[in-house]
Amino acid sequence: MKVLIINGSPRKDGNISLAINEMTKVFEEEGVEVEAVQIGNQDVRGCIACGSCSQTGKCVFDDVVNELAPKFEAADGLVVASPVYYASANSTLIACLDRLFYSTSFDKNMKVGASVVCARRGGCSATFDELNKYFTISNMPVASSQYWNSIHGREKGEAQDDAEGLQTMRVLARNMAFLMKSIALGKEKYGLPKTEEHLWTHFI
Repeated sequence: MKVLIINGSPRKDGNISLAINEMTKVFEEEGVEVEAVQIGNQDVRGCIACGSCSQTGKCVFDDVVNELAPKFEAADGLVVASPVYYASANSTLIACLDRLFYSTSFDKNMKVGASVVCARRGGCSATFDELNKYFTISNMPVASSQYWNSIHGREKGEAQDDAEGLQTMRVLARNMAFLMKSIALGKEKYGLPKTEEHLWTHFI
């Protein structure tokens, strides 16, 4: 089992890293391999809808997005984590996810997704919903926890004092590991769900 974690925070070893580290400890206990990549401090531009990826199989902008693509394809699960800015995820992470999901044609069916958010106070729920949309448009089951997957802290390290938030991260990692293992067993016995050719209806 492999999990790819995309850290959307621009801060090295910030509160999002604390949440990720709490999950990583559980993943390792569960025998799940983890790779975390911090992209919030990188220069990532947004999608320009050029359509080049449909011809080449990769994004026209050759940056961290194309580096993440094979890691995502090889993973059984994906965690995307972001601080909250104006009740939204870090715009660098959104640019990355837009291009990563749009430019990759590999089958994401039954890869498990989880989003993690951190705020000083408000905006966690809106950001949590925003990030989950990438999974639910891609046939990816969404891992849940005992509470919405959020942790709180403003200054570096403050999230360490959010005992409930840290516990939420641990429960999330255990649930995600269970889901990935269960899906792997299901694939062996039953295979993946039957697929249909995608029907496109354009309201124009």
